[in-house]
Amino acid sequence: MGEQSFVVRVYGVVQGVGFRYFTREQALRLKLRGHAYNLDDGSVEVWIAGPREQVQSMLSWLERGPRTAQVSRIEVCEMSELPPPGFHTN
Repeated sequence: MGEQSFVVRVYGVVQGVGFRYFTREQALRLKLRGHAYNLDDGSVEVWIAGPREQVQSMLSWLERGPRTAQVSRIEVCEMSELPPPGFHTN
């Protein structure tokens, strides 16, 4: 069973509401690696990688985000490369 890797852009009210913190906690719970970075346009970039089932669970979670956020939409792009170990935020 191989790993899947995606970069996800999350739009809406996702900065200043703990989005990166909760994303990191969820990713670590699912044993995923990657990062969650705030972008200048107010969106958040999330790069996730891991086993298919856990990645799909994380993608579903990102469509909602934590209770403090208001996700309006996500854009998902499959990646052929994998992020470094761990889960990082900026």
